[in-house]
Amino acid sequence: MSYLVLARKWRPKNFGEMVGQEHVLRALMHALDHNRVHHAFLFTGTRGVGKTTVSRILAKSLNCDLGVSSKPCGECSACREIDEGRFVDLIEVDAASRTKVEDTRELLENVQYAPTRGRYKVYLIDEVHMLSAHSFNALLKTLEEPPPHVKFLLATTDPQKLPVTVLSRVLQFHLKRLSAALIGERMRHILTAEGVEFEPAALPLLARAADGSMRDGLSLLDQVLVFGGGRVSEPDVRGMLGTIDRGHVARILGLLAAGDAPGVLEQVAALDEQAPDYDDVLVELSALLQRLALQQAVPGAGADDVWDEGTVAELATQLHPEDVQLFYQMALNGRRDLPMAPDPRLGFEMTLLRMLAFRPAEADAAPRAATRSAPLRPRPAQRSVAAPLPLRAALPPVVVTPSGAAANVNIAATKAPVAVIPAATTKAGTAFTSSDWRLLIERLNLSGAVKQLATNCEWVERTATVVKLRLDARSAALQTGGIVDKLGAALTEFYGQPMRVDLELVGELDDSPARMAEREAAELLARTQALLEQEPVVRLLRERFGGVLDPASVKPR
Repeated sequence: MSYLVLARKWRPKNFGEMVGQEHVLRALMHALDHNRVHHAFLFTGTRGVGKTTVSRILAKSLNCDLGVSSKPCGECSACREIDEGRFVDLIEVDAASRTKVEDTRELLENVQYAPTRGRYKVYLIDEVHMLSAHSFNALLKTLEEPPPHVKFLLATTDPQKLPVTVLSRVLQFHLKRLSAALIGERMRHILTAEGVEFEPAALPLLARAADGSMRDGLSLLDQVLVFGGGRVSEPDVRGMLGTIDRGHVARILGLLAAGDAPGVLEQVAALDEQAPDYDDVLVELSALLQRLALQQAVPGAGADDVWDEGTVAELATQLHPEDVQLFYQMALNGRRDLPMAPDPRLGFEMTLLRMLAFRPAEADAAPRAATRSAPLRPRPAQRSVAAPLPLRAALPPVVVTPSGAAANVNIAATKAPVAVIPAATTKAGTAFTSSDWRLLIERLNLSGAVKQLATNCEWVERTATVVKLRLDARSAALQTGGIVDKLGAALTEFYGQPMRVDLELVGELDDSPARMAEREAAELLARTQALLEQEPVVRLLRERFGGVLDPASVKPR
């Protein structure tokens, strides 16, 4: 006799055998028992959650020889034929292989005929979203007003692809992903009924690997039975799934609790010999930390077959609740950062070293030692944190003088002090420096292209009616009549008499306000970078973790 896989052998035969999906089963059972069965149903959900199974049980309930009810007998010829897949009035269609409109029309030609064997002719269309637009159009009218002896049961994993005209004509039920606990309990029931030897700790591994799909879980169970020679053991499951031994995770966490960095790195090296998926390792580490948090909050709560109770209890006394919460958050962040690490192992090591580096330091070791033999209590308020002062507090202020010389660097500084132009500069013939011209530009309240023109010029001289300037050749495009005239108008208003601008185009200028501002910005950035290089936080990150200061990230304000 050929072997029947567990997913088919243990497929539920009635609603009572279904695992989960109570929200769907309740509605269907009420509809059947009160004779309020709609003519078209749509079952949605991910793979392996029971869409086809529910549809077949519903077809059995509609065609049972004992009458329509939520509890088909399972013994009559109609129930047996539906279970065996040979009931003539249950037409199962794989829409993925019959997408053409011709296939749909051929299917609908037989809708008008009465059922051959049962009470209802039931059309079960799987993966209905694969039908073409023309096929949906051909189906619409029949779907809305089918003959009284016809029921449509549609199933899909992607309801977003269905036209709204179809969705409006059906009752839609979404089947949820199954929890790992439900899948694991179902596996336990099947293995017990089959008389198969199994280790309880192996089932949660299979249940999590099923990723919410009961069918996938039972397929994995079939696979591990072959892999393990007819028994289910935790080592065999880990070997088949490629997961790691939890002992590595427990040992790593114990070394983190002891602050043993060399030991942590040695344990990672031993773990690396198994070529693990480091994202899975961080998942296991997060799960253990969550288990520790439960143990510390409510001792004995959340006991399971995954972690040894003695190991959990011991680690719970070695780590303070604040450390558990910190490590848990860092493990989650480590999973997020892992794809960006140069190498998965390096990213995993950095996550562990980060836990050690940023773990709060105790004021003294006595309080922690006391907590190992007494119930955990809130940590004293006077505990210190091993972290340097903020960067901004460690940096000296900046004062930028009008001449462009920077006395000190201040990241928090905004604008230079407002300077007053000497009165002598308003008189013709007075000696006028490049810095004076820069200050005068600020007093003129220029903007846009006019200000850009002025800042790329150097002052030459001023006569009674003319201000002579030299223009940097790189800004020659700004030398247009309209902009030059606007600059002359601003000077006229400032001096209180008609003034005209005379421009001389020369090569690159060194003392224009634009060039002076560039030099000051470069000097400020260089001094800021130099100060940051000496900042304690930066030095700590460089010495411990090989960090490098990114110059592009330094933005003086």
